[in-house]
Amino acid sequence: MSFTPLWTDALLWLLVAAAIVMVFYVRRRPHLREPWRQVGRSRLGVASAIVLSLFLGIGLLDSIHLTTPKGTVLSVLDVWLDDLRDNTETTYSAPLATHAASLETITDADGTTRRIAPRLQFGGAHLIDPAAERGADIRARLFSGGAKALAVWAVVAIALLAWRRRGGVAVLPIRTVLGTLLAVALAIGVLRELAAGYHVFGTDKVGQDVLYLSLKSIRTGLMIGLLTTLVMLPLALFLGVAAGYFRGWVDDVIQYVYTVLSSIPYVLLIAAAVLMMQVTMSNHPEWFDSLEARADLRLLFLCVILGLTSWTGLCRLLRAETLKLRETDYVEAARAAGVGPLRILSRHVVPNVMHIVLIQITLDFSALVLAEAVLSYVGVGVDPSTPSWGNMINAARLELAREPVVWWSLTAAFAFMFTLVLAANLFADQVREAFDPRRRS
Repeated sequence: MSFTPLWTDALLWLLVAAAIVMVFYVRRRPHLREPWRQVGRSRLGVASAIVLSLFLGIGLLDSIHLTTPKGTVLSVLDVWLDDLRDNTETTYSAPLATHAASLETITDADGTTRRIAPRLQFGGAHLIDPAAERGADIRARLFSGGAKALAVWAVVAIALLAWRRRGGVAVLPIRTVLGTLLAVALAIGVLRELAAGYHVFGTDKVGQDVLYLSLKSIRTGLMIGLLTTLVMLPLALFLGVAAGYFRGWVDDVIQYVYTVLSSIPYVLLIAAAVLMMQVTMSNHPEWFDSLEARADLRLLFLCVILGLTSWTGLCRLLRAETLKLRETDYVEAARAAGVGPLRILSRHVVPNVMHIVLIQITLDFSALVLAEAVLSYVGVGVDPSTPSWGNMINAARLELAREPVVWWSLTAAFAFMFTLVLAANLFADQVREAFDPRRRS
């Protein structure tokens, strides 16, 4: 296999590298290190950070792409989940089922026809008599997965406790850390053990495993939340600080721009930009050497469009804060001493508005994940071939009128999205508590 980086892969790993650099930067500055220590002492902050780290790890595994000898582009996550990816059925099947959810007509040897649910090719294929063996087999797999998870958790717990005695994680609430790690380990162990013999969350219309699609959708959600921030942050920071500090005609122009953008309905503005992008991509098929590259570029363009249309809220907050900071004694003293505007902004203004930036981007992350689901639901989101929770919901909504109801795709997408958004919101709340000066006082 050969390494095949995509545009979004490179940008995501660039963000990871920037985050690592920021960690070393924060460690050397007590005024930044202490708020993060406060987040680390919070039980909700630690628990949500562990859950977010799990999602981020899955997204990073799905952001290392390789080309197989057959010319297929796969990620490391695809290789790790090859049994889920390859074990496709013909149509719908319910969670942990051994037979399809749709009835088929068969003809017996005597010419009579019957409607039956056919046996799945992979789900429960190891069972000779599914009706008699399925319950006991599921219980055995639950016990086996739980036992393996407990064994791994025990090793990690011993290592953490030993490190804590040496002062390594003294600031962290160790019971919350161990409890969250236990829940994560049990979930992974049980799901992995059940997935080896069944489709845990069933299959979709074309027989793909819903658990596999849900895991693949994590990368799309992270890309929307993180890469959009990469586009939006420089615009909001530069324009907001410039409007608040220089005032006058600069402030008037920037206010006019973000007021006009805010007056246009958000979804309509994004839909118009996405449709123009789709027309451009359709007129230039020579830009793409594979379907994966085309879908990846559409995802990147969607992040750019979301970033260019979602900077106005943060810009308003930064403008208001800068208007207050420019009247402080130390800024006026710097101006009286002849210090230039750019140096004042870089040394005195921007560092003092970074707490607002950090709070706002953590709050916006969950909103952007939900925005992707809404846009894909209405057909102007990511490419239909890209796994995403919005595409799963869009495909499942038409099947809710079936008999029997196909509910598992919608439920799985909602559960994964709810977990990520809830963890992001809880973590953002703890960051706000730690960094907001008014809350600290």
